[in-house]
Amino acid sequence: MNTVDLHPTRPIGIFDSGLGGLTVFKAIVRLLPQERLIYLGDTARVPYGTKSSATVTRYSEENTAFLIQHQVKAVVVACNTASAYAVPTLKQESAIPLLGVLEPGAARACHVSREGRIGVIGTAGTVASGAYEQAIRRIRSDATVTTKACPLFVPLAEEGWLNRDETYSIARHYLQPLLDGGLDTLILGCTHYPMLHGVIQDVVGPEVQLIDSAQAVAEALQETLREQDLLRGHGTEPGAASSAPIEHRFFVTDDPARFRQVGEVFLGHSIDNVQLV
Repeated sequence: MNTVDLHPTRPIGIFDSGLGGLTVFKAIVRLLPQERLIYLGDTARVPYGTKSSATVTRYSEENTAFLIQHQVKAVVVACNTASAYAVPTLKQESAIPLLGVLEPGAARACHVSREGRIGVIGTAGTVASGAYEQAIRRIRSDATVTTKACPLFVPLAEEGWLNRDETYSIARHYLQPLLDGGLDTLILGCTHYPMLHGVIQDVVGPEVQLIDSAQAVAEALQETLREQDLLRGHGTEPGAASSAPIEHRFFVTDDPARFRQVGEVFLGHSIDNVQLV
């Protein structure tokens, strides 16, 4: 692994298979408003959850290389499937800080779960990898972990079907077996799933704590950048980080108009600088 000379004023790179990573984008902007972000949505190849480990790893290597070409100081893998399959390889290959969403989400669930009865929903790939169970049991060996693949949640989120009767019906079909087994905490193990937070919470009930790994990975990123003196404002001229408006950039591999349309609904503001790559 080659080392690189990083500087706090460089942007942070984020990639996801599509729109779901905007949940991570939103959490990072909220926690670190002084940072510039570059977001890559691999919308031409979404979803990742139905693809093999080797394919997801190859896509993730290509996405990471793209972001590094844009001189980022850190990479956040905002896709749970890529975090499960590719992050170990990416960390070995990367000369800059690289974080996935899986470990921070598992840690948060272990911390808030009352009785260690933790459910995980995700793509078929994430669930099949067993990565969440392993991460949870490394932290809390007494935990009871149940998992369920919910493959239709990604297209529902991508289509913006966030509050429809069909979405509720599908959610009940997926989640009832987990509820029958008993759980007090449920990890939304795909960054698309927080877009369906309201539906999922309605189905599981208020007594089940939902864990969105976006906030957890944002906090982990903040700590990593602080440890390496890479938070924007460190090592810059006084006031440099706040003297100009923060401009974020968005790249997609297909259909930027649709990304902008659905993404603006989710973020609650306009999305500029969406480029096709």
